[in-house]
Amino acid sequence: MSDAFLAPQEETAAAAIEEIEAELAMFDDWMERYQYIIEMGRKLPVFPTEWQDDAHRVPGCQSQVWLEAEDRDGRLFFAGASDAAIVQGLVALLLRVYSGRPCEEILQTSPVFLHDMGLVKALSTNRGNGVEAMAQAILKRAAA
Repeated sequence: MSDAFLAPQEETAAAAIEEIEAELAMFDDWMERYQYIIEMGRKLPVFPTEWQDDAHRVPGCQSQVWLEAEDRDGRLFFAGASDAAIVQGLVALLLRVYSGRPCEEILQTSPVFLHDMGLVKALSTNRGNGVEAMAQAILKRAAA
């Protein structure tokens, strides 16, 4: 397995969502939360340049976003990147929830948490649509 794939920090996708919500709640406003999300993106494993192509590109994103997935022993691991700092952070947030989980768990984890956290509302319309496009790409890959 390439070092580009993110290993799960938390036991389950639900635990990851809870943890992210708690971390974001520590900040008083969205500017501080954005900064935290950007920091998450900076900590992502390096995404290989040979994967930064149309075959890996996620459609529906304003910025360039690339995803790669690898099935290992019934668990789907994701690698991702973007050319925009905030979007790279959103990639990191999604991968923390979905990467390294069984396909069944991925499919049972609705991206509605992005709305529940207030994240989609806090983003520009294009970025909100983009993060939902990324989540759909992950779910689509899990359903394949």
